[in-house]
Amino acid sequence: MTWQADIITLFPELFPGPLGISLTGRALEKGLWACTAHDLRPHGKGRHHAVDDTPYGGGAGMVMRPDVVASALDALPGDGRPVIYPTPRGRPFSQRDAKRLAAGSGVVILCGRYEGVDERVLEARGVEQFSIGDFVLSGGEIPACALLEACVRLLPGVMGSSDSATEESFENGLLEYPHYTKPAEWEGLSIPSVLLSGNHRDIAAWRHDQSQRITQSKRPDLWAQYASRKPGI
Repeated sequence: MTWQADIITLFPELFPGPLGISLTGRALEKGLWACTAHDLRPHGKGRHHAVDDTPYGGGAGMVMRPDVVASALDALPGDGRPVIYPTPRGRPFSQRDAKRLAAGSGVVILCGRYEGVDERVLEARGVEQFSIGDFVLSGGEIPACALLEACVRLLPGVMGSSDSATEESFENGLLEYPHYTKPAEWEGLSIPSVLLSGNHRDIAAWRHDQSQRITQSKRPDLWAQYASRKPGI
């Protein structure tokens, strides 16, 4: 069964966008996943198909109407796929979330604009809210692409090597070790000698040590979680 992504957006022309090239693009051509963008505007109200209105309680900006958003969501098949809403108010999206979503039949992504979406429709339709970082964008389309790529690359047959996913950052609670390639000498810099030793046990130990060092220095939050699961560190 093809993994299906449906995106509700005011700018359907943005999809598949970068997802239509390279790894995800080839997987799209092979039918390993499908991407359909749905224009929110036809669900708008009145002659001008309005999709937003002023916020109750006052304040700047406009809010996307719950009836308009619900109409767009309800027009899609009720097949149990999770509905995702990218927003700075959501919990951080993680590799664990990507693996869970990739293991299902697909997702529906609601791309917000303006000041966001009326809270009632998010609650009424059981929408999951995710953030891709502590910053604000003008809409949910770029986060949607990021979330989709994180999921699609995990689908069976998308990546060439099964080892590619198991050795990546976050898979073992650590960031990935550094990578090197030819030439062995570049601008006076040499690659670590252990990588030339041919001793796979030493190489594995060096890579694990580097992952620990990098995680501890760059992501102390991840290191604290990892260390709590590994007594003696």
